[in-house]
Amino acid sequence: MADATVATFAVPHFTLLLRVRRIGGVPVLSARSLFQEILDHDESYRLFCSIAAGGEAQGGWENGRIAVLIPGSLRALAPKAARHGADEDKHGRLFTALLRKRGLDPVPVPEATDYTVLLERRGIGLAHDRLRRDEPLTEQDVVTYLAHSRVTEQRAAEQMDLLKKHFGGHPDIGRAVLMIAQDEENHLAYCHEELLRLAARGHGPAIRRTLRDAARVEIEVYRDVSLAVLDHMGRILGWPRPKSALLAAGIRAVYVYERLAGWRRMVSLRLPERRDALGGPAAPAPGAA
Repeated sequence: MADATVATFAVPHFTLLLRVRRIGGVPVLSARSLFQEILDHDESYRLFCSIAAGGEAQGGWENGRIAVLIPGSLRALAPKAARHGADEDKHGRLFTALLRKRGLDPVPVPEATDYTVLLERRGIGLAHDRLRRDEPLTEQDVVTYLAHSRVTEQRAAEQMDLLKKHFGGHPDIGRAVLMIAQDEENHLAYCHEELLRLAARGHGPAIRRTLRDAARVEIEVYRDVSLAVLDHMGRILGWPRPKSALLAAGIRAVYVYERLAGWRRMVSLRLPERRDALGGPAAPAPGAA
């Protein structure tokens, strides 16, 4: 009987879950081969980088506004939120530069693939209307921001770790992958540390509740975005129906697993090995990108 493993290839806020079926121990599909297929085709590469750049730029704006609006009681957090935003802006520029390096222009991001917008519509994180107002955030707003970030940065760090494993030495995207992977690990450490600080200030119950709500919605949005990306990539690359059906089944299978048990890794808190991970200025983007 064939066994199955699950592989994920993605960049922050751009996800595609792949069910990799093994027959006789030989993978029929692999994350590396499928991602390489996307990299090798100009139109799929354009969509990939455009989705990634758009999501990162949006995250940069959000964190930048949060840094400005941090309440006086948590002012020490402001430069870290600003650093977080600067990192996200840098990632967006990296993906735009990767397009230009190949002589390609960005394409509009299909609405169904816009992870950050779909999360906001589901009430996860701070609403953009709130961030556009020049009113200081409350401590509860900061809990909402950090809990949302802790969940999404968990996803991003895991995805970038896989990309680093397979494409860290790639001649075109390798340097960008390595830098973004390092940043995402820092972002996740920052979220753990700051949420633990807020828990010590008495926000523990609110943090636990907000983390659970954010994780529940995130895995649903993750599934929906993954299916939408799969549909667009399949049409661009001319995937046969059985291949698309296999990948869609994998996406749904991972969703079931995450609903049952996988969500727990997104809501736990622990003191990170990297302390004060966002305590300094953002590292410059690699010029080769």
